[in-house]
Formats: sequence, structure tokens, C-alpha cells
Amino acid sequence: MKKFGFFAASVVFCGMMMLVACQPQSESTSSPANDAENSNVQSGAVDATSEEAAKLQSVEQVVDMYIVDTFGKQYAQAEVCIPQQIVVATDESNDQDIKVWGDFWVFNYNTAGDTLKTASGGSHPGLIHLRKVDNGYEVTAFDQVGDGSEFEPTAKSIFGDKYEAFMKMHSNDKEREQNRAQGIAKYAKANGLKVTMYQDEGWPAVKLPE
Repeated sequence: MKKFGFFAASVVFCGMMMLVACQPQSESTSSPANDAENSNVQSGAVDATSEEAAKLQSVEQVVDMYIVDTFGKQYAQAEVCIPQQIVVATDESNDQDIKVWGDFWVFNYNTAGDTLKTASGGSHPGLIHLRKVDNGYEVTAFDQVGDGSEFEPTAKSIFGDKYEAFMKMHSNDKEREQNRAQGIAKYAKANGLKVTMYQDEGWPAVKLPE
């Protein structure tokens, strides 16, 4: 798990961003392509019996909720919590074990005028498992890539033949940053946030796309 208090990070946004705000509890931040034949998700039990979960109909929305509810709480509290998915591949061939491989990010921001100021966040690469239920989907497990010396062996084990695609996406900072901006802009528009820029500490503010 990658963590940074403040950072210059970039992220590829995949799928729909969940319309939520969260109150994380410890600091951090920051990571890669799409395979049409497969679907990515991480494993880690989550309570999917709530009314909110029952209303979510798509895999992307449920994964967003999981990111906020599970990872968002690990970081320092801020005004806005925005989940982002960097999806490598998905596999929906078994509706009782839908798989989503990717890098799952959460970013926490405070608003300052028309700018979102990065407070904390982090990267959680791995494989999310979901299953189909009557009202949509629920996450059943999350296989997370390890830290430090465990990163490479666990990433190779979890991503398998998708490992090279994951690492290529993971290392493309420019593309990730462009997609991060697009994801923030979509979230801001959907939630009525009157912001036009975001800014990591020590770096110039970045204008959001129209």
C-alpha cells in the first residue's frame, strides 16, 4: 500500500466515481490499462447489506464505495474523499466471483476557494472479488499487493499474466495524472463542487478539464 501525506501523484480513472464524502483517519497518497475481456476488483470483506449498497447497481459503483468505506478511513480526515480506479482487467464470467484487477486509490481533499487541496490518500493495488446479488453487486474479498520487498512477488502472484500491463500502467505518471484530473472533474460536477483546480502541497495547482 502506497501512502503519502502530500504528494505529486497521478492516477488513471476507470469507471464511475462514487458520489460520497468521507472522513479518513490517517495520512498518505498515490498509481495502472484496460482489458475488455476481464474485470478487476480487490478482495477484502465488506458489509454490503446496507441500504446504500443495495441501491448500487454497477460493479464500478460498488468498487468505489468499497474504496471509500475500507481505504478512506485509513487516512487523515478531510472534507472530500474521492475514489479512483486504475483498472488493469476484469473477469465477469462467474457472477459469484467477478474479478477486478487494478490499482485502487483514495484521495482526500480540503477546499480552498475554487481549489481542492490534497490532504492525504493512498494506493491499494490488487484484486477485488465481487458477486452478483439481487440488488446489484457486493465485494466479498480483496487480495492486496504487499509493501516493500513483498511488492514484486505478491504483484506477480495476484496479477499473473497481467503483471506487465499492471507495471506499465503503474509507471506512466503523465497518463495517470491526466486521468486523475478527469476523474476529479467528473466527481466535482456530479457532486456540485464549485472547484476548477486541485493542488498537491509544494506543486502548482492543476486546472481541471471542462
